[in-house]
Amino acid sequence: MTLSMAFNDTFLKACRGEAHDHVPVWYMRQAGRSQPEYRKIKETHGLFEITHDPELCAYVTKLPVDQYNNDAAILYKDIMTPLPFIGVDVEIKSGVGPVIYNPITSEKDVEQLGELNPDKDVAHVLETIKILRTQLSVPLISFAGAPFTLASYMIEGGPSKNYHKTKAFMHSDPKAWHLLMDKLGSMTIAYVKAQVAAGSQAIQLFDSWVGALSVSDYNRFIKPVMDRILTEVKMDGIPLILHGVGTPHLMKTWKDMPADVIGLDWRTTIDEARELGINKTVQGNLDPSILLAPWHVIEQETKAILDQGLKSNHFIFNLGQGVFPEVSPDTLRRLTAFIHEYSAEFKQKG
Repeated sequence: MTLSMAFNDTFLKACRGEAHDHVPVWYMRQAGRSQPEYRKIKETHGLFEITHDPELCAYVTKLPVDQYNNDAAILYKDIMTPLPFIGVDVEIKSGVGPVIYNPITSEKDVEQLGELNPDKDVAHVLETIKILRTQLSVPLISFAGAPFTLASYMIEGGPSKNYHKTKAFMHSDPKAWHLLMDKLGSMTIAYVKAQVAAGSQAIQLFDSWVGALSVSDYNRFIKPVMDRILTEVKMDGIPLILHGVGTPHLMKTWKDMPADVIGLDWRTTIDEARELGINKTVQGNLDPSILLAPWHVIEQETKAILDQGLKSNHFIFNLGQGVFPEVSPDTLRRLTAFIHEYSAEFKQKG
């Protein structure tokens, strides 16, 4: 970062629970989606094309920070980004999501998966990170898909509403499942560590669909690999954020795992998370659907979240899930300003 740019480290302070002047805010899927500049680029470029062009990818990543005055940037890419390099034939289809043309059906399929060489395979991602660190005056968050969520796509062949195939594979062939978790765990560790080495200042692990599992299945089939990933990446000394959707029942397990920040969706209030014993930083958790409501509704719902979050320094404002295309950029700009002003006034009085 150039010396002329004052660095806003509010997000990092909140991750660590240190005192700060206002509640930091960023939005999942803030890069792109509802921005007209992004939609214009998407007319001629697919997701993988954008991410393979470091200058363009850096522009898309930085755009919402410039427009909304957010306290952190999140690297524009997809959780599928590393999978082609280990032998997964994946396409991101508009309106559908990831489609896998060689789904996992057996232990043999798992054995054939390769290993990720980050410096060679995702050099474009690492170059984008390096570019952004010279341009941003806020922290850069990178991310990876967690093994269960990646495996669900790899086994189902694409998005699923019930994860029947994934759960059946997990229970009917636990040896193959654990081998898959080991391979995806090693890939995730290598991928994340390379992003940190390139300059990322925080990491979010998206376990978007792990809420589909029971606590007993999570503890048996998922927790070991997640503990391994979090423990190894934690050695790099940067904040680690663990986020999932529909995970209230997993909070008692997550609170003791080696993550620094727990992402909440709108199903769990901040007060409820605290009652479950989560004393570390929490992130969330406005229902993104509210962003289509009139401003007075958005303000009311946001105040309710802030009033709970402001009880400690361990709080980052975010949505409970990602921004969707129908959301107006003006709404996100106004929301960010309101969060900054409301929380700064609260902290000054306190």
